[in-house]
Amino acid sequence: MDYDIALEEISGIISKSKNTLEEVVGYLYNNFEKYSWIGIYIVEGNDLVLGPWSGEQATEHIRIPIGKGICGSAAKTGKTEIIVDVNSDPRYLSCFISTRSEIVVPIIKDGAIVGEIDIDSDLKDAFDLQDKQFLEKIADMLSLHI
Repeated sequence: MDYDIALEEISGIISKSKNTLEEVVGYLYNNFEKYSWIGIYIVEGNDLVLGPWSGEQATEHIRIPIGKGICGSAAKTGKTEIIVDVNSDPRYLSCFISTRSEIVVPIIKDGAIVGEIDIDSDLKDAFDLQDKQFLEKIADMLSLHI
């Protein structure tokens, strides 16, 4: 999938949808083969709480304290985390045996972290600068809907 086309299509989804988060998650899951699990976590107090997700199975991590794991770290720092090999990162909270890499992109609204996009891949080193820039643009768009 071409990232520019995907951004256009996601922008269209966001402008028309009443279920914006769910539809964006579904779009990413259905159009990017290397994205094996996608979830959006919403900040509630000192925790990240799992919102809409798409993948073959649910994760047991439906509530993650800010600062714990890769998701919690990204929520604490406000910086995108790209993990080339989850098995070599001690912060990784294992969800699926098949997961090899992960990207977590904070969703920031008015300077505060309000959520994040969490994507796993069954491929090692699946995420690059293009994924980072693409997903950060989507996070900016989604910030208006959280």
